[in-house]
Amino acid sequence: MKLKLDSHISLLDPSLLLRPEQVYDGKPIDAFRDYTIDNTDPIRERVRRTYYEMHTNMTVDFVKSKMEKWLKFNHFKSTIKDALIRLNELVDESDPDTDLPNIVHAFQTAEKIREDYPDDDWFHLTGLIHDLGKVMAFYDEPQWCVVGDTFVVGCKWGKNIVYGDDSFKENPDTYNPKYNTEYGMYTPNCGLENLMISWGHDEYLYRFLIHNKAKLPKEAFYMIRYHSFYPWHAGGDYKHLLQDGDEKIRESVLKFNRYDLYTKSAAIPDVAALWPYYESLIDKYLPGVLEF
Repeated sequence: MKLKLDSHISLLDPSLLLRPEQVYDGKPIDAFRDYTIDNTDPIRERVRRTYYEMHTNMTVDFVKSKMEKWLKFNHFKSTIKDALIRLNELVDESDPDTDLPNIVHAFQTAEKIREDYPDDDWFHLTGLIHDLGKVMAFYDEPQWCVVGDTFVVGCKWGKNIVYGDDSFKENPDTYNPKYNTEYGMYTPNCGLENLMISWGHDEYLYRFLIHNKAKLPKEAFYMIRYHSFYPWHAGGDYKHLLQDGDEKIRESVLKFNRYDLYTKSAAIPDVAALWPYYESLIDKYLPGVLEF
């Protein structure tokens, strides 16, 4: 598949308009989630290749196949801490904002939440584990079906999907009349929780938490399930499929996402010193050896 080499296209995230401050930890707002195409920049090209592969292969049937594979939770058993430590080996190939291992981002997110919401320990832990579903990348899954922004499959592609004006040309669902209309396989106002979202770490971790009976509040489940669903929560897509109550879910996701996204330029935390506190939260909300 050939990728366009237009070097002047800039795809800035609409959530820039929602950001509460102009500069976060010294990084200008227009430096986050910048998907400008530049074939001379290896990170930007890596990001673009990841999304083009994702958008080519992410069909309804593909998502169903990944659910069949992963929702048996029979791949490995681990404590939350040991699974998080594995993220030290992972650099997210879809992320234009950081080249640090994912565990660093996990602690950056959690610590900023802890600073702003000192009494909401469940929220601190949500920040720490929100990307834990990326452990799928260690079990023969290419990163394009693990990381990155998510979107609805089974209907017309959302207008605010990054690279979406070009990247779905080789996806067979683009040409399938069952799936390529405004509503596709859905009914009007069927509701957010009835949509099939592209497969990735969000949906997997959400299902993992349910399977392992996590004691987190419902708001945490929403934050985790939809934090990468930018075409919806930042771009405003899929309004015709939403129902009453979905806006409250969006408010929770936006509350979380300011910490997920805009802490990536913060100082690297002292992970070793922080572990005792976060281990106490793991013991409280997600104790023991769990099924992944």
